[in-house]
Amino acid sequence: MPLERVEQLDYMADDQEGTDSCDEFEGELDNEEINLDDDDMPTKVTDTSAAQARKGKDIQGITWEGLNVTRQSYRLTRLEQYRNYENIPLSGEAVDKECKQVEKGGNYYEFFYNARSVKPTILHFQLRNLVWATSKHDVYLISNDSLMHWSSISHNLSEVLNFSGRIVPTEKYAGNLLEGLTLTQISTMAVKNRFVVAGGFQGELICKSLDKPGVSFCARTTYEDNAITNAVEIYESVSCGPRFMAANNDCGVRVYDMEKFQQMNHFRFPWPVNHTSMSPDCKLFTVVGDDLNGLLVDSRNGKTVASIVGHLDYSFACAWHPDGRTFATGNQDKTCRIWDLRNLSSSTAILKGNIGAARSIRFSSDGQFLVVAEPADFVHIYSTKSDYKKRQEIDLFGEISGVSLSPDDESLYIGIWDRTYGSLLEYNRKHTCRYLDSLV
Repeated sequence: MPLERVEQLDYMADDQEGTDSCDEFEGELDNEEINLDDDDMPTKVTDTSAAQARKGKDIQGITWEGLNVTRQSYRLTRLEQYRNYENIPLSGEAVDKECKQVEKGGNYYEFFYNARSVKPTILHFQLRNLVWATSKHDVYLISNDSLMHWSSISHNLSEVLNFSGRIVPTEKYAGNLLEGLTLTQISTMAVKNRFVVAGGFQGELICKSLDKPGVSFCARTTYEDNAITNAVEIYESVSCGPRFMAANNDCGVRVYDMEKFQQMNHFRFPWPVNHTSMSPDCKLFTVVGDDLNGLLVDSRNGKTVASIVGHLDYSFACAWHPDGRTFATGNQDKTCRIWDLRNLSSSTAILKGNIGAARSIRFSSDGQFLVVAEPADFVHIYSTKSDYKKRQEIDLFGEISGVSLSPDDESLYIGIWDRTYGSLLEYNRKHTCRYLDSLV
């Protein structure tokens, strides 16, 4: 199909504050000055391999030679024109005074493959945790109304669960919604230990074992009007086994046992909760949401241990370092801040993005890297060994639906949502010994 232009996605947020905006929006690269010449365009945009990229092919398959603009000039245009969504006006500009430029030039992960048959999608413009790698080669993501599985070995894409029809649980547990759920719009999800927990726009929770047919558990956590499930985290409780935590726009955080899917705790906060993260020892968890300050909370009773003060807008991401002392928070003021439990009076590092909020953040399992994804175009990989003073910048075009490191840290996957160039990017960890890169 002939392409007429490269189009940029504009946020389609409503006029309400917080995460109330559930408008659907369409991902596109947009600039009126860029016209694609039909005669110069290929009939099909294909996948890109590492070998092709080394020979000069664009990793996303964008044929810049057929356009009336260079990649460099279009990048400058995007930097100038991309509009970051803010709840607090000019929060991104105000924070500039505190930030120091972090040295680029790190080279920790290298491009390996771009799969064009994989089409990640996003339903809520502020929620970007829709890509999860469960091994070096297995990735789960949301594509339209479906949970999909991608194998980077076989290059096979398959549907795991379709949310558009009625989903009825096949197992019996107390509190299970036996009549099931219909037309569930997925806002967030987590995949870990062969289990999927998906959250919906109406407070739905859907739990499925990847090793069994059917769905284990369905529930509506609340029937309030503003009840979107903003984030889900699966974790292993030291004393109580596998659990998951759901953060909701109704200001609640709910903790569930994953053996019988019973709600163990319901913690309430003064504002909508956009994300939570449990510490490695499961004694504390971070809470961020529609407030300038985050909270450090006792996981046993939900009492606030400390406030996290420094951000200038609302936060939508948080993550713990494996050392259990350090954690990170991501905010719409375009920063990711690093915090140390031993001194919470101020952040130990302020990492500034290029064009937008820090919407997804992940520490590597070995603690050597922090991955920070902006809403579009940029993913940053910081070296923790250098005290976050050195980073690798992955430069692409399109909205980012999620980022995920494999459990062994060998692979990094980035979901790109764009009407034309949507795909799944795979990067592999670089090793000093080159022969290790070829190991499967």
